[in-house]
Amino acid sequence: MVQPDAVESAIQSAIPDARVTVEDLTGGGDHLQVSVVSAAFEGLSRISQHQLVYGALQQELASEAIHALALTTAVPTDSPSN
Repeated sequence: MVQPDAVESAIQSAIPDARVTVEDLTGGGDHLQVSVVSAAFEGLSRISQHQLVYGALQQELASEAIHALALTTAVPTDSPSN
Protein backbone atom coordinates (compact mmCIF):
# COMPACT_ATOMS: atom_id res chain seq x y z
CA MET A 1 0.00 0.00 0.00
CA VAL A 2 1.20 3.48 -0.85
CA GLN A 3 -0.26 6.84 0.10
CA PRO A 4 -1.45 9.09 -2.74
CA ASP A 5 0.73 11.92 -1.39
CA ALA A 6 3.81 9.70 -1.67
CA VAL A 7 2.97 8.89 -5.30
CA GLU A 8 2.52 12.57 -6.08
CA SER A 9 5.83 13.43 -4.39
CA ALA A 10 7.72 10.69 -6.24
CA ILE A 11 6.43 11.88 -9.60
CA GLN A 12 7.13 15.54 -8.82
CA SER A 13 10.67 14.65 -7.73
CA ALA A 14 11.32 13.15 -11.16
CA ILE A 15 9.21 15.65 -13.14
CA PRO A 16 9.35 18.93 -11.16
CA ASP A 17 6.74 20.87 -13.16
CA ALA A 18 4.21 18.02 -13.09
CA ARG A 19 0.62 18.59 -12.08
CA VAL A 20 -0.34 15.27 -10.55
CA THR A 21 -3.73 13.88 -9.56
CA VAL A 22 -3.88 10.57 -7.72
CA GLU A 23 -7.08 8.65 -7.03
CA ASP A 24 -7.21 5.48 -4.93
CA LEU A 25 -9.68 3.32 -6.85
CA THR A 26 -10.31 0.67 -4.17
CA GLY A 27 -9.40 2.30 -0.87
CA GLY A 28 -6.57 -0.17 -0.39
CA GLY A 29 -3.83 2.08 -1.76
CA ASP A 30 -2.64 -0.40 -4.39
CA HIS A 31 -5.02 0.31 -7.30
CA LEU A 32 -4.46 3.87 -8.43
CA GLN A 33 -5.58 6.18 -11.18
CA VAL A 34 -2.93 8.83 -11.86
CA SER A 35 -3.03 11.81 -14.19
CA VAL A 36 0.14 13.75 -14.94
CA VAL A 37 0.36 16.99 -16.93
CA SER A 38 3.85 18.29 -17.69
CA ALA A 39 5.68 20.38 -20.26
CA ALA A 40 8.42 17.72 -20.03
CA PHE A 41 6.17 15.51 -22.18
CA GLU A 42 6.32 17.95 -25.12
CA GLY A 43 7.42 16.10 -28.23
CA LEU A 44 7.45 12.68 -26.55
CA SER A 45 5.38 9.72 -27.61
CA ARG A 46 2.72 8.51 -25.19
CA ILE A 47 4.93 5.50 -24.44
CA SER A 48 7.88 7.75 -23.56
CA GLN A 49 5.64 9.91 -21.36
CA HIS A 50 4.45 6.85 -19.47
CA GLN A 51 8.02 5.54 -19.14
CA LEU A 52 9.00 8.77 -17.36
CA VAL A 53 6.19 8.27 -14.84
CA TYR A 54 6.88 4.55 -14.42
CA GLY A 55 10.53 5.42 -13.78
CA ALA A 56 9.49 7.76 -10.99
CA LEU A 57 7.42 4.97 -9.42
CA GLN A 58 9.87 2.14 -10.09
CA GLN A 59 10.32 1.18 -6.42
CA GLU A 60 6.59 1.21 -5.67
CA LEU A 61 5.82 -0.88 -8.74
CA ALA A 62 8.65 -3.38 -8.16
CA SER A 63 7.59 -3.97 -4.55
CA GLU A 64 3.95 -4.26 -5.67
CA ALA A 65 2.96 -1.47 -3.27
CA ILE A 66 1.18 -0.34 -6.43
CA HIS A 67 -0.53 -3.37 -7.92
CA ALA A 68 -2.51 -1.61 -10.68
CA LEU A 69 -1.90 1.79 -12.22
CA ALA A 70 -4.27 3.52 -14.63
CA LEU A 71 -2.16 6.31 -16.09
CA THR A 72 -2.96 9.30 -18.26
CA THR A 73 -0.37 11.84 -19.35
CA ALA A 74 -0.68 15.11 -21.21
CA VAL A 75 1.15 18.26 -22.21
CA PRO A 76 -0.33 21.44 -20.67
CA THR A 77 -2.81 23.16 -22.97
CA ASP A 78 -2.33 26.53 -21.34
CA SER A 79 0.52 28.64 -22.64
CA PRO A 80 1.67 32.22 -22.12
CA SER A 81 0.19 33.20 -25.50
CA ASN A 82 -3.34 32.05 -24.51
